[in-house]
Amino acid sequence: MLELAVPLGDRHTATVTQGYGTGNALRRLTPQRRSTLTRLDGAVSPREMNAYIIDACRTPRGRRGGGLAGVHPIDLCTVPMHAIVARTGVDPTRIDDAIIGCVTETGEQGACVARAAVLAAGWPIEIPGVSLNRFCGSGQTAVNLAAQGAASGAYDLVYAGGVESMSRCPMGSDMGPLPPSLTERYNLVPQGISAEMIAERWHYSREQLDGFALESQRRAWRAIQERRFEKSLVPVANAPQADGSQKTVEVDEHPRPQTTLEGLMALKPSFKADGKVHAGNSSGIVDGAGGVLIASGRGVEELGLTPRARIVDTVIVGSEPVIMLTGPIPATEKILRRTGMTIADVDLVEINEAFAPVPMITMQEVGIPHEKVNVNGGAIALGHPLGATGAMLIGTLLDEL
Repeated sequence: MLELAVPLGDRHTATVTQGYGTGNALRRLTPQRRSTLTRLDGAVSPREMNAYIIDACRTPRGRRGGGLAGVHPIDLCTVPMHAIVARTGVDPTRIDDAIIGCVTETGEQGACVARAAVLAAGWPIEIPGVSLNRFCGSGQTAVNLAAQGAASGAYDLVYAGGVESMSRCPMGSDMGPLPPSLTERYNLVPQGISAEMIAERWHYSREQLDGFALESQRRAWRAIQERRFEKSLVPVANAPQADGSQKTVEVDEHPRPQTTLEGLMALKPSFKADGKVHAGNSSGIVDGAGGVLIASGRGVEELGLTPRARIVDTVIVGSEPVIMLTGPIPATEKILRRTGMTIADVDLVEINEAFAPVPMITMQEVGIPHEKVNVNGGAIALGHPLGATGAMLIGTLLDEL
């Protein structure tokens, strides 16, 4: 759970969940509650964490083969790193660690992307780095681990985020054969088949899935037109292009404002001949990076930082590995139990749109009105840079609150 330290507007609380069962919640502080920040290492319940978000930012999402395809993923990762330092004025020598989520850790994303990015960014060589893979929850897990480290006193200032160049390191290119000890126990299937299983089990029609996808496109395009992403969005300058030129990539490339329900209904199923899931109601394949700077209470006081949010709690759960995409349901239920909240207390919810059935079942099973969910669109419209999405979603909600 993230407790906002800046009172903005009328919205107070939000949650972030992803298909592999990672979860956070965000709560805005009232002016009265904000006064507790004068003593950052006290005045919290035993369950609450003392970890603070100082800032969050992200690159645009570049379409596969698009404006960011010519950018090496390590260089892409450094864009929010540079921006975080410039925006907050922190001295990089005070950063204790860099934790970076990355799913396809092979080729240019192999070895340790986090440590390589620290060095490529020109940060002090004394700053270590660790890369992690929790599939679609990687970037969010990086933030959670950073928060836990700050709350425990292991870190005073830590950078967390994620990166994925799906143009340069194709999804699945890091895979090899699985052992019989796993395959004989579980009939593992591709995620698209899991999405089809959800649609069948919850009796969603093709028109319902496509209607959700259309609304994602509509909300994302409205958010772009209203410049609702600009607080966190950091342009990527001098991005090499296929024709040998360079350009600055400033906006998300994946949204398709011309999308219609009729056009979506005409698309062929992607995973089974009589299926309902296709490219138009699945997340987009894109490139991007996001970052979050987190401090302990001691770090905030010593460095004179102004927090945007306090991280109060985080959760992670496992879910059934064949249907696999139901994780947001138990993750949301767990974070609500642990924080003593109900959905009625929550103003905004961000659920990663890996496939349309994923947020749809979460809304149905947890009882979340659609008007609270992904109010500025989601991955169907904007794209899902696997290792980066979790960190990006946190910044999106901070900005909207």
